[in-house]
Amino acid sequence: MVVKCCASWPRGALPVVTLIKEKQIRSSRVGRNPIPVPAGVEVTIDGQQVAVKGKKGALELAVHPWVVVQQEGGILKVSPRTVTKDGKHRAMTGTMRALLNNMVVGVTQGFERKLQLVGVGYRAQAQGKVLNLTLGFSHPVAFAVPEGVLIETPTQTEIIVRGVDKQQVGEAAAKIRAYRPPEPYKGKGVRYTDETIILKEAKKK
Repeated sequence: MVVKCCASWPRGALPVVTLIKEKQIRSSRVGRNPIPVPAGVEVTIDGQQVAVKGKKGALELAVHPWVVVQQEGGILKVSPRTVTKDGKHRAMTGTMRALLNNMVVGVTQGFERKLQLVGVGYRAQAQGKVLNLTLGFSHPVAFAVPEGVLIETPTQTEIIVRGVDKQQVGEAAAKIRAYRPPEPYKGKGVRYTDETIILKEAKKK
């Protein structure tokens, strides 16, 4: 608060008070939320490089230069370092916060994606670092399991993709689904277990 003084004030007049608000660096609503770091998780911050290590594995992230990450006790705080005119610094802060939170969850709990095979003769079998798929083609499909991803097949029509990196797990599951996406009339193909398929009505002769 700044009080303007003037020698020409009349007697009994109150001073003019002007409130000067400093420009605040605001982050997104997501970015403002601190990230709790559970016991047993080790976080290392080296400039813009953040490494997180837990019982499930270890992950690293190169934080965007617009964003600063600080560790205070058992929490991580993410805040903008730079203000952009178009407000993109807020979006970037929220993105970095979400990625860091996924890292903490990944090294403690891990991520998984489940798929289901629907179709006569469709089956899957995991053998080491290869997932063998029979999807109605004239040839079998061999999917090479990426490093850092684990694939299990509890039954011939169930596939479970697990890993500490949420992006890796999602990409691997999406690639498997892309071999034979569900067709719109009978729903045959590879689908996520929580996916809803809207079937079209077959054409009438």
